[in-house]
Amino acid sequence: MSDENQHVVLRGRPDPSVRADLFEPVETDMPRIADGQMLIRVIWLSLEPAMRGWIADAPNYSEPVPIGAPMTGFTVGEVVDSRHPGYPVGTIVQGRQGWRRFAVSDGSDIDRVVDPSLAPISTALHVLGMNGATAYVGLVDVCRVKEGDTVVVTTAAGSVGSVVGQIAKVMGARAVGVTGGPDKVRACLEEFGFDAAVDYKAADDIGPGLDAAAPDGIDCFFDSVGADQFDAVLDRINVGARIAICGTIGMPSFPLPMGPRPNRQLLVKRARMEGFLILDHYDRFNEIVGRLAGWYRDGHLKYREDVTIGLDNAADALIRLLTGQNTGKALVRVGADP
Repeated sequence: MSDENQHVVLRGRPDPSVRADLFEPVETDMPRIADGQMLIRVIWLSLEPAMRGWIADAPNYSEPVPIGAPMTGFTVGEVVDSRHPGYPVGTIVQGRQGWRRFAVSDGSDIDRVVDPSLAPISTALHVLGMNGATAYVGLVDVCRVKEGDTVVVTTAAGSVGSVVGQIAKVMGARAVGVTGGPDKVRACLEEFGFDAAVDYKAADDIGPGLDAAAPDGIDCFFDSVGADQFDAVLDRINVGARIAICGTIGMPSFPLPMGPRPNRQLLVKRARMEGFLILDHYDRFNEIVGRLAGWYRDGHLKYREDVTIGLDNAADALIRLLTGQNTGKALVRVGADP
């Protein structure tokens, strides 16, 4: 093992866009472990749209990453040295080691042990991990999807949205995706099994596309965008519609947009809208992932990965994600598989 480690630190805040030069790779000495600790070699790093909010100095659900601190992030890695009784050498773990090649952990930042025989270990960061669980909670618990519902999901070809559509189909619902570009439309229809997909880049107004894709109105809406797409969908909700707010990538994190303004459709259609964070459902994580794993084994869940090689390139990969240039779950391969 090399005596050198590397992590990527945050050097500035968005103003308002996220730029690659806000992040700086830094060479460091290899950390040493003490009793009750383990050394984790990071293999996969997950990139999230939410990272824009994590580094913004604005009100959010968590404290912003401090300037000069290593960037936070979800990871999959291998325990390569251990003085912790619960994590022997060779264990594969999914946790929150951040933008590092090697990290010391006492287990408090480990979310779960990953079974490599179930699926490729990278899936623990998306379809069989946080993204899949987010899709499940938003659609099953918040939207309470049921057979015969029409479900509309934004960012439909993304790592969360694609699972939402596939779960909708498993539950007997009609799945309609909103996504950007012909390749992503094809992915929704041919890979993820959506019944219809609307390309928001093909027209200034997605309303006619939604009318054609959901002629009987919309019962469940899983949104990660906000702004104009949100307004267009709300104009077409049915009585008793359920709306899950997962993200607002189409709106600025700061300054905070004006509002909130109650949309009259919520009153007229007696609809329910709820924001949620998967962080509030960690106590059910194993249960949810277990159900997702069953659907995966049965062939109901497909996925795409957009892989960037090397921690040095993580910042550029994040910019690609935030500008919608990725074609699947955005991952950085930090190290080789075991």
